[in-house]
Amino acid sequence: MIPVFKLLESKADQSILSITPNHMVIEALELMAEKNIGAVLVMDGPKLVGIFSERDYARKGIIQGRKAKSTPVTEVMSSNLITITPQMGIRECMNLMTTKRVRHLPVMDGDQVVGLLSIGDLVNAIIVEQRTHIKFLEQYISGT
Repeated sequence: MIPVFKLLESKADQSILSITPNHMVIEALELMAEKNIGAVLVMDGPKLVGIFSERDYARKGIIQGRKAKSTPVTEVMSSNLITITPQMGIRECMNLMTTKRVRHLPVMDGDQVVGLLSIGDLVNAIIVEQRTHIKFLEQYISGT
């Protein structure tokens, strides 16, 4: 089982992208489009206060008639966050995502944000883990 900290180390882009609660939704959407990501952390200084995702914008923004240029992120972000630690395993994280119906998990080391994992990150890691296991079993069976 791969721990979260190993997965974070292997990610090509390890930067933590964030916006402040006072940013307008349009600014968050522009950042997400520029970086080709589906969510961004909402930070008040060093403190994690929420996460803003495409799903938040669709459900709490567009459907409710809010305008992206005049709506602060705090009005549409998710603030009841489910976080994980660097020591957790990726399968445990996948289980959390499935049961809690979330697609992004902030990684916290104490009070400090150390990363953000998406469901895509976890799926890719599980695929790599399974390929490695299959290769090992094939070699074991063939005796090579």
